[in-house]
Amino acid sequence: MIRDELQAEFKDAMKTKDARRRDVIRQVNSELALRRAEPGFAEVDDEELHRDVIAAYVKKMEKARKEYEGFGERGAAMAEQLAFEVEYLSRWLPSRLDEEATRALVAATVAELDAGGDPKAAGRVIGTLMRDHGDELDGGLVNRLVREALDAG
Repeated sequence: MIRDELQAEFKDAMKTKDARRRDVIRQVNSELALRRAEPGFAEVDDEELHRDVIAAYVKKMEKARKEYEGFGERGAAMAEQLAFEVEYLSRWLPSRLDEEATRALVAATVAELDAGGDPKAAGRVIGTLMRDHGDELDGGLVNRLVREALDAG
């Protein structure tokens, strides 16, 4: 289970004085506590909760990393830390298709829905892709590729 793995990793990080690993696990545990404290939180499968929280955290950190990279030298250290966090936590997330494979899936779905050349069909195409392949796809990438395919189409 992810929870057990994180606990073991945390203990090891404490023993080896690995501050980066220790801090990211602490942050994930904080995010889990916040999620559980939200009004209306319904108890869900522990694995699913951990995966959802980690995925949301990774998404936030990936966005922040890109912003820090935009600061050049001033943001380099923080961007490097965030890149470590994203890479470290990604092992508990389902693997995602790369841009080339996503582009092929987008093209097949656009053809299947006969949506080529109709930018208004973006929502229908994106919805179909995310419903059928959501765990495998990066939503931002899908959005960009669908809009490119429909605009070109």
